[in-house]
Amino acid sequence: MQTLEFIESTMAVADVTPVPAVDLTRYAGLWYEIARYPNRFQAKCAGDVTAEYTLRTDGQLTVVNRCARTDGSEDLVQGVARLADPKRSTSKLQIRFAPAAFSWLPQVWGDYWIIGLAPDYGYAVVGEPTRGCLWILARGPQLAESDYKAAVAIAVANGYDPARLQPTLQIERRRSLAPPAGMVEGLIGGDRRRKR
Repeated sequence: MQTLEFIESTMAVADVTPVPAVDLTRYAGLWYEIARYPNRFQAKCAGDVTAEYTLRTDGQLTVVNRCARTDGSEDLVQGVARLADPKRSTSKLQIRFAPAAFSWLPQVWGDYWIIGLAPDYGYAVVGEPTRGCLWILARGPQLAESDYKAAVAIAVANGYDPARLQPTLQIERRRSLAPPAGMVEGLIGGDRRRKR
């Protein structure tokens, strides 16, 4: 539930503003979901949420979203992303998961606006003009606290309520990143040191 203070503080916020430009070649690749606004199309996702973008020769992106369900099975959906207005912006995209036969219908395309992006493309904040959806993505299954705070600040500056953000569990990813046999987590900075 939105607090009265948050509603009052965002009344003067302008429209959701995407970043000036995105290099889609750098943006392509695997992203891990760090947090999101709850939404109906991810209702069955319990964790391990990723999105992978592959640049196509036609300038569009192939999108593959994956997540783990509560029963441990994997949910996978493939779609396509395109520039909403190629002449004006590389940070306003539209995405569809409906079959290609329906791509002529405007309602099968959803807005996907990159409203925040780390200079090194290490994290991204993705939203849309109605502020109904929000995602914080990172290149790894975890995001440094300082980067997470910066991402949340970007969302707030665009009129999003941070209280609605739901952290994403990346349990399986963390297990797959466990140290190899004979290694333990070090006491300083999480570095790995061999057992003696």
